[in-house]
Amino acid sequence: MARFGNKAAVVLCMDVGFAMSNSFPGEESPFEQAKKVMTMFVQRQVFAESKDEIALVLFGTDSTNNALAAGDQYQNITVHRHLMLPDFDLLEDIESRIQLGSQQADFLDALIVCMDVIQRETVGKKFEKRHIEVFTDLSSPFSKDQLDIIIHNLKKSSISLQFFLPFSIGKKDGTGDREDGNLHSGDHGPSFLQKGITEQQKEGIQMVRDMMLSLEGADGLDEIYSFSESLRQLCVFKKTERHSMPWACQLTIGSNLSIKIVAYKSILQEKVKKTWIVVDARTLKKEDVQKETVYCLNDDDETEVSKEDTIQGFRYGSDIIPFSKVDEEQMKYKSEGKCFSVLGFCRSSQVQRKFFMGNQVLKVFPARDDEAAAVALSSLIHALDELDMVAIVRYAYDRRANPQVGVAFPFIKDAYECLVYVQLPFMEDLRQYMFSSLKNNKKYTPTEAQLDAVDAFIDSMSLIKKDEEEDTIKDLFPTTKIPNPEFQRLFQCLLHRALHPQEPLPPIQQHIFNMLDPPTEVTAKCQIPLSKIKTLFPLTEAIKRKDQVTAQDIFQDNHEEGLTIKKHKTEEVEAHFSVSSLAEGSVTKVGSVNPAENFCALVRQKNASFEEASHQLISHIEQFLDTNEAPYFMKSLDCIKAFREEAIKFSEEQRFNSFLKALREKVEIKQLNHFWEIVVQDGITLITKDEASGSSVTSEEAKKFLAPNEKPDEDSAAVLEEGGDVEDLLDMM
Repeated sequence: MARFGNKAAVVLCMDVGFAMSNSFPGEESPFEQAKKVMTMFVQRQVFAESKDEIALVLFGTDSTNNALAAGDQYQNITVHRHLMLPDFDLLEDIESRIQLGSQQADFLDALIVCMDVIQRETVGKKFEKRHIEVFTDLSSPFSKDQLDIIIHNLKKSSISLQFFLPFSIGKKDGTGDREDGNLHSGDHGPSFLQKGITEQQKEGIQMVRDMMLSLEGADGLDEIYSFSESLRQLCVFKKTERHSMPWACQLTIGSNLSIKIVAYKSILQEKVKKTWIVVDARTLKKEDVQKETVYCLNDDDETEVSKEDTIQGFRYGSDIIPFSKVDEEQMKYKSEGKCFSVLGFCRSSQVQRKFFMGNQVLKVFPARDDEAAAVALSSLIHALDELDMVAIVRYAYDRRANPQVGVAFPFIKDAYECLVYVQLPFMEDLRQYMFSSLKNNKKYTPTEAQLDAVDAFIDSMSLIKKDEEEDTIKDLFPTTKIPNPEFQRLFQCLLHRALHPQEPLPPIQQHIFNMLDPPTEVTAKCQIPLSKIKTLFPLTEAIKRKDQVTAQDIFQDNHEEGLTIKKHKTEEVEAHFSVSSLAEGSVTKVGSVNPAENFCALVRQKNASFEEASHQLISHIEQFLDTNEAPYFMKSLDCIKAFREEAIKFSEEQRFNSFLKALREKVEIKQLNHFWEIVVQDGITLITKDEASGSSVTSEEAKKFLAPNEKPDEDSAAVLEEGGDVEDLLDMM
């Protein structure tokens, strides 16, 4: 199909004469194939939300309905649909309402009717392109009398022409399929040319070739398609057309240098449009459904509350902080407006690719028709490229948007040059994970043969093919040319539901699966390395052995059971430590990233005294609490737990108990009650003498330590003094 960069007027001209039903056994008729091609073309236009207008002209119909019909001229030609935006009605017409006729008509006459439709119905409208697409098997007789006039008027009106036939037209002899590297060799169309065609069709083929050569020269033969070829090219839904709007701004470097720039979104994550709406199931009208929101109190009567008496709140732990719209507006960052300011420069190697984030990529060009800006930006781009540097940029879309920090790196092509901007993460965007290294575990150290086998396997699965002779690189799996399967499936189901409301949804189309399969060339190459890997890495079934249960296990007393559980927990902690320490290596101080693990490593490896390590840990705990943020509360909690466990092991229970008492006082002074609630919930209390012999704290004292301080309620005391009864007190509570 033709590509339309701008709004186009398209006329689909379809042959519905009785000859279109002729087909060989086991093959679809040209009529059915033509309908499939037209359906695919129209549905692509519908889901792409194209602004092109489409008309439909049928020739070979039993009746006649066109503006040129007079006497015996232009008979059996019907304008089925005039120029308008494509919709599901047109798809339904093509699928079910268009039927074969019992007549034949001159397709050159049908061409003239199509030209007349374009001339009449584009008056007063602005179309960049005008186009006619003819679907026929060339079985109908035709007259060449007006061929030269038709060609002249097509050129004069700038109307392009395409033919879609049941067979392929070769560029030289008019037979055989043309070569096309994008087509699947296993997909063949009807074998007309292999089994022979009629003399009328041969004459039609020659006439079509002559016409296209006269219109487009040698390239005109490329505009003649077979039905099977078209079905392969149209099997995916067309993407929605997007036009990037220019974003004008000033690129500033310091306070004295500014360059007028304009940026365009080069890459933007495309998401499914949220156009789902609630409609009445019977009338399918949105207006028939009224939605009403009612606010009620959570009481027995469900008392209704007006919207004016409500306010939004922010849940912070167990508390809800009221936060009005006014507060929200005051909280928002107020910037000066658009911004693209260079904060500094650094080596390109310092900005690792893993730090790229955001959902868009901007290409930055100099402002149009500004020579000074073009020279200045070009100098900056080439300087960055020569020095292998990048610019760190502060970017704000407008005064309502939050600012970003990103990287702008040079991008130089033969046709153009620009800066490419990608967003970089802030501290909160990074996720720190610690994993143990396999190198330190001799049990999992691979052999040289295993390493070589994996290397060979990776090489065999390369999706890049190098041609040493031509010094070119071919991408075997071009992801930028693969349509999003989510969109393809959604459009397939929407189309089916629109045309067949009562039928179940169809299965996923096979070509969608095929798009995501690895290239056959890669699959074939990796078979030998894969078999070698299977040999070198044998898999054995791991059978879990059942532990034998003895009488002692069943009838042991509770004291022994408690000791056993405690022993298991200690072993688990030690095992966890040994794995973590592999990743940590040699720890010299308690850091802020993994303070609990660092503390355990320090005291166990004896790289520092317990007193020194605990001072470092307590310092970090206090810093975390000063932030008054939930994530740091959890980090503090992990530190306290680690401190308590190690204090018991190293007989430092007095040090921990003193710390916990001091911590509670600081929590009360700083009003961090929500943090202390978490401590109480986790049951982190003083170390008792039952846990460590050096402690003088009893179990009862440890429980009382976690109990909240009892403060007399002045209101309740006043009620009792005034003679209020217990029910009044309960009401107040």
